[in-house]
Amino acid sequence: MRRLITLLPILALALAATAPAQDYKPKRINKAIELLDMGQPIYYTGSHNGTDATFEQGKLDAQTWADYINYDMEAAPWDIAGLAAYMKGLKAGGPTRSGHPTPAVFVVLPVRGTDEATVRANAWMVEQVLATGVHGIMLAHATTPGAVRALVEAIRYPNRENGPEGMRGVHGASMAAQIWGISPAEYQRKADLWPLNPEGELMLGVKIEDKYALANIEGIVEVPGLGFGEGGPGDMGLSFGYPRGDPRLRELEERIFKAAKAQKKYWLGVNGRDIEGSITSGHMIGSGEATAVAGRKFTKRTMPD
Repeated sequence: MRRLITLLPILALALAATAPAQDYKPKRINKAIELLDMGQPIYYTGSHNGTDATFEQGKLDAQTWADYINYDMEAAPWDIAGLAAYMKGLKAGGPTRSGHPTPAVFVVLPVRGTDEATVRANAWMVEQVLATGVHGIMLAHATTPGAVRALVEAIRYPNRENGPEGMRGVHGASMAAQIWGISPAEYQRKADLWPLNPEGELMLGVKIEDKYALANIEGIVEVPGLGFGEGGPGDMGLSFGYPRGDPRLRELEERIFKAAKAQKKYWLGVNGRDIEGSITSGHMIGSGEATAVAGRKFTKRTMPD
């Protein structure tokens, strides 16, 4: 009996660590969107791929500190079965402490956004990724506005009220709906791009990573349906022939951010060295747990982590 009494406080603490906060009720499925809609920056962890693509890893990650998980398939093996298992693990390990079914998951596609034809030819990737129940897609090397528009169409279902006409097929909705914890019919209604559709629960992001994309930045960020993005200083440096840390790369990043901010796109840049300054300047996405802790404190965030 004494042993049982000793273990009870430990068990209570363990349950409290995984249980959702009782005083917060989620208003959306996508935690990242809910926070952005509240004017709160979001923070991610990643990249999950390869050996991380398992059910058990998903269960572990279900209680992550992060608002969303960046799942990299750009340079990792194309493993839809692994992604599906991972999403099922997230569901089994949930809900999050904020009460959401899972953390939001944004997948970086392996296809490059070099042109419209390339994206259209690889739209099958979008169908398969969305069917696993993820909450967003990111296009690497988004180079032209046409490529981004083609991806918007691949993500959306047909017959939406505003924006580009969707091309996504109905198959896969039932699998995704299980992860979201809703009916297939409700999933089809909610699986649209936010903030283009205020009720949508999906997000589309881009990476601006070379001199060709930079030349088209103003047109890219104007595409309806695009929600967020980031620069790619590593690849941008290669494109221009600048060494890592070159101050000219910082100038390019500022040009990209200025264009994105003008179109009210959410942009990576909450910097751990100047969290208050980067948030005040309009950056709404950051990475790293230490940055998240400090950023949430600065913005007086009320949603549980």
